[in-house]
Amino acid sequence: MPMIDIYATAGTFADPHQLAVDAATTVKSVEQVPDIPMFRNNTAAFVHELADGAIANVNGEGHYVRVQVLTNAGALDRDKQIAVVRQLTDLVVAAANDAGLRERTWVLLTEAAAGGWGLWGHAHSNDELVDAARAEIARLRS
Repeated sequence: MPMIDIYATAGTFADPHQLAVDAATTVKSVEQVPDIPMFRNNTAAFVHELADGAIANVNGEGHYVRVQVLTNAGALDRDKQIAVVRQLTDLVVAAANDAGLRERTWVLLTEAAAGGWGLWGHAHSNDELVDAARAEIARLRS
C-alpha cells in the first residue's frame, strides 16, 4: 500500500490527476499484491505542483521532478526496486511529454519504520498488515 509523492513545478504535467492514478497503479502492479480493496483503496499518489523557482540544484537549475515512494518494510526486493524506478521515470517523462526529464527525475524509495504504517487509525507492523490482507481475502472468498 505505497504512498507516492511527485513534486514538480506547476504546469509540468498536463493532467496531474491521471499521473496520480497511473503512478499508484504502476507501483501496485510492481509490488504484485492481490487486487483487493485494502490495496486498491490505500495505494495512492499525490502530485505536488510547486511554484516556479521552488526547485533548484546547486547550479540553480529547477526543471526537475522528485518522486518518493514510501512502502512498508520489505515490500520491494531488488528487482522490484529497479522496476519501480524505471517505470515511474517512464511515466513522468510521458506525462510531461519531455524526454529530457529522464535525466532530471529523481526517484527515492523509502520504507516505513517497523510499526510505522498508519492505516485505519492504527500504527501497523508488517505482520499486522499481512494478517489484515489475508483476512480480507478470506472474507472476499466466502
